[in-house]
Amino acid sequence: MIIHLYSKLKRMGIGISGVPMLTWLIAEDETDIRNLLDMMCQVWGHKTITFENGQKVWDWLDKVEETTDSQIPELVLMDIRMPGKKGNEIATRMRQVDKFKETPIVLMTAFALSERERTELISDHGVDHILNKPLPDFEQLRNILHGIVDNKHSAT
Repeated sequence: MIIHLYSKLKRMGIGISGVPMLTWLIAEDETDIRNLLDMMCQVWGHKTITFENGQKVWDWLDKVEETTDSQIPELVLMDIRMPGKKGNEIATRMRQVDKFKETPIVLMTAFALSERERTELISDHGVDHILNKPLPDFEQLRNILHGIVDNKHSAT
């Protein structure tokens, strides 16, 4: 009975607490990491939109820009170096679309970035935060991502 109710609420976009579920976009070319992030975000009560490369996100953005009633994710979490378009290229484009002006964008990377590169990603591409891989543990990552969303919304 409880599982049935939970499933019904989830289909309606409502979390177990009765609070509407927020949609988070995940773009990661590594299947294991993408699936893990997807599962973690759902455990935290979020719906997810997942993409396996940057080009698919780019194509999705084309559709979002063409319609007026598109649902915009509450958080964007993307790898920097993906096949097709890179995470920073997508972030730049998102920041040019009014619908994404207030959406927190977090990039992930397995590569070491200099302080200058990090600053450039944040200032030139509109990125809110950069996470290094390997990613923090489950609870730390949840706190980081929810904190980024909360800070972005309190700043507006």
